[in-house]
Amino acid sequence: MITFEEIGLMPEVLKAIGEMGFVNPTPIQEKTIPGLRETNQDLVALAQTGTGKTAAFGLPIIEKIDTSNKKVQSLVLCPTRELALQITKDINNFSKYIPNFYATPVYGGADISKQIKDLKRGTQIVVGTPGRVNDLTNRGILKLENLEWLVLDEADEMLNMGFKEELDSIISNTPDTRQSLLFSATMPREIENMAKRYLTDPMQIKIGKQNAGASTVEHIYYMVHARDRYLALKRVADINPDIYGIVFCRTRHETKEVAEKLMADGYNADALHGDLSQAQRDQVMHRFRSRHLQILVATDVAARGIDVNELTHVINYNLPDDIEAYTHRSGRTGRAGRTGTSIAIIHTKESGKVKMIERISGIKFERKMIPSGSEICGKQLLHLVDRVENVEVNHEEIEEFLPQIFEKFEELDKEELIKRFVSVEFNRFIAYYQGAKDLNVYKKDVERDRNKRRGSDNYSRLYINIGKAHNLTAPRLMGLVNESTNRRKIGFGKIEVLRNFSFFEVEEGSQKDVINAIKGREFEGEKVHAEIATAKPPKRNNNRRRPDGGGNNYNRRRRS
Repeated sequence: MITFEEIGLMPEVLKAIGEMGFVNPTPIQEKTIPGLRETNQDLVALAQTGTGKTAAFGLPIIEKIDTSNKKVQSLVLCPTRELALQITKDINNFSKYIPNFYATPVYGGADISKQIKDLKRGTQIVVGTPGRVNDLTNRGILKLENLEWLVLDEADEMLNMGFKEELDSIISNTPDTRQSLLFSATMPREIENMAKRYLTDPMQIKIGKQNAGASTVEHIYYMVHARDRYLALKRVADINPDIYGIVFCRTRHETKEVAEKLMADGYNADALHGDLSQAQRDQVMHRFRSRHLQILVATDVAARGIDVNELTHVINYNLPDDIEAYTHRSGRTGRAGRTGTSIAIIHTKESGKVKMIERISGIKFERKMIPSGSEICGKQLLHLVDRVENVEVNHEEIEEFLPQIFEKFEELDKEELIKRFVSVEFNRFIAYYQGAKDLNVYKKDVERDRNKRRGSDNYSRLYINIGKAHNLTAPRLMGLVNESTNRRKIGFGKIEVLRNFSFFEVEEGSQKDVINAIKGREFEGEKVHAEIATAKPPKRNNNRRRPDGGGNNYNRRRRS
């Protein structure tokens, strides 16, 4: 296996990365670094998250930077501020022994005056999000006429986030003589078009199979009813006492809701989503990276830039709609030679998504049963015993209290003392899980639900004022109803999710309960209204959010 020293990196860089524990390059680094050191040819590199892309483009660029010139020589564009900060941190660590070397992050949601000050001071590398970079370029603060290297990192995600116009504007202000490096996890048509438009005869590097999951990751799924999804999440956390992972949710609202429930139930968790200020996001990420948080609940976009190698679990509270998003998520565990687990908590109707992921990505899922209360109590008891066995004893500090402690326990024999000791922590799990129900959905349950949906004779048809434009799906509709009623099982019939509204059937006799339960609830920022279905849907209020961009409350995608 080749080493970084054999690649021939300069001594200052070798010293810095040696202190970081870098000895052998990853596959993307091994294929990219020598070529970029020896040629000015453009590059398109396909590689999944966590493969070491920052060093792949950062190390050769660092070696070529002219430190006597404080003008911007390299621009790295990436989708989120977290990723911009992480890339900048890595570049600064790689170049720590190179005098007069500067890398500066610029991103939205932070004081632009400080970033302007940093740019005016002089810097060789700028790492930024497209929105802020475009703003600074238009103001004439960020000058790109001397640019030699343009890096588009996670280009597919930048396009997914709606940054095409900003990217076009920024790139149009760069010299034609620049070397362009495009890194992406996927190669959709939009990325191919971008490569053709802005890159000249690029060399192409592909690491791993597209959409393939890492071989170090175990993929499992649990099947539950929609109303039991949160209870299942808690059991997953309880059966893995040392969990250090990310729970992925679809929306900001769901992210906040799940995180708040976990914290209220005593779990060491917090949320990361787009409504947080930069200071709040930094605080949450600092706690997570330092492992003061065990569970981070996040959306896909908010999780961009989280670069943590020790994650034990990735949990899909909802499966994403596309395969690439799943492989991105699962690729955040099982890194740096470690093994990891990717868990999906699915509803009965989502089993088709699991099969589709298996077919396209080659991933093999294993279905497991949600652990019972008894299993969890046993696991937690043994975990407590392990902690006691391995605890570091502070002999000097505890010495003066030992006489009083011995006096308290002098009438207890060894067995009774051990029982009482472990019960301090164990009793709360016994109390919580005593009589806990089985959350698993079995084949007979799926068949029963399927048979119910075949006929509509015993169902009442309801109208609801949300649809595909509000990111509604059949499982999410069932989840909304089940979470709102929260007192008994609701039987569903046929569900029709249309663009701006939907129809769904519920068991006869439960329609009034459902209508009253979901009345006034919010879904993706829209006040929910339901009623008995008529021949025509009720007339929409023009002030409500419209998917075509009209309406006073249309919520445009916020950019970094």
